[in-house]
Amino acid sequence: MSKDKYTKPEFSFSLLHPKHWGVWLGFGSLAIIVNILPYSLLYKFGRSLGTLGLKYGKKRAAITERNLELAFPEQTKEERDAIVLENFKNTGMAIIETGITWFWPTWRFKRIIVEKDIHVLHEHKAANKGVLLCCVHALNLEITARAFAVLGVGGYGVYRPHKNPAYNFIQHWGRTHNGNLLIDRKDVKQMIRVLRKGARLFYLPDHDYGRNKSVFVPFFAVPDASTTTGTSIIAHTSKCAIVPGSGFRNRHGQYDIIADTSIEQDYPRDETAAAAYMNTYVEQIIMRAPAQWMWLHKRFKTMADPSQPKGIRYQ
Repeated sequence: MSKDKYTKPEFSFSLLHPKHWGVWLGFGSLAIIVNILPYSLLYKFGRSLGTLGLKYGKKRAAITERNLELAFPEQTKEERDAIVLENFKNTGMAIIETGITWFWPTWRFKRIIVEKDIHVLHEHKAANKGVLLCCVHALNLEITARAFAVLGVGGYGVYRPHKNPAYNFIQHWGRTHNGNLLIDRKDVKQMIRVLRKGARLFYLPDHDYGRNKSVFVPFFAVPDASTTTGTSIIAHTSKCAIVPGSGFRNRHGQYDIIADTSIEQDYPRDETAAAAYMNTYVEQIIMRAPAQWMWLHKRFKTMADPSQPKGIRYQ
């Protein structure tokens, strides 16, 4: 592995230096809160944090509204405003959901997940067939990843280390001590290797990752959204199955875990066609609970015309 590749963070006493006390205090407080309060109060608290965030996060609110305007031009201003408010409430709840994922015992965690349909993952597991499990940047993604592990079909997450070493250590522990593993986001060879061995790799093809290894294809109402070709590169090289998956929160406060179809049979060989094909499934996943997707980032910032400045759609 090259020097710029990420390795598992190990605990050292340097992580207890006073400059890291704020990180430990923050996560320690989160662990206490999520373990002493019932879910009903955690839900109200998290969404209240999101409402507060909307009040002070006007720039992010503007980005969210602009994304909705681009993606759903048929919506009225009132409809978009309602989604923006709900999206921010869910963003606040995402902090609580991270704490639930990392710090709840399994017996309690099982109470809030509902196995709707994941039989295809068990079938591929029995056949020792690797699966590229394509999820989206749902605000409750942490819960989704742990839920698949709790249900017996955990896998490898693609990981970007945090710059703060204490935060990085806690984050890595939180994501791996319940059955999942992590792979450096730069280590594509290892991703392909684990898929060839029959494992599952969580992959998120829904963001704008820039111009490199991307094509411009339709995404909702935007005809030229920058979309990664990494999905097809990994899938075709590893000859794995491709399964869209999700874990959105339902109206009962539980999380519906779904991975109900395997799409590799019709997945195009051409990178552009494959990206457009995947986007249709990404759209379907997002529309299961659109207010729970991460609309706060600039999904349409990279332009097909390189002469146009990045982010011009948001000016």
